[in-house]
Amino acid sequence: MRGKLIFVAGAAAGFVLGARAGNERYEQITERSSKVWHSRAVQRQVVKAEDFAGEKVADLVDAVIRGIGGLFRLVFRGGKR
Repeated sequence: MRGKLIFVAGAAAGFVLGARAGNERYEQITERSSKVWHSRAVQRQVVKAEDFAGEKVADLVDAVIRGIGGLFRLVFRGGKR
């Protein structure tokens, strides 16, 4: 019985110490990733990606509108172009 109590106490102490160390490492990783994300170089690339995506969305909207227009022409003109 005494051996089991020592084992459980050791496991509990290991869990608590491991959780503390894990939390400290987690905080360290989140702090570093936040610094990287907010760096000037990364934010420049974010703006470029947003601009690129915005242009592609505009192209997609134009293509959808042209496609719908073509569909209406086919339906209402009996397939004649």
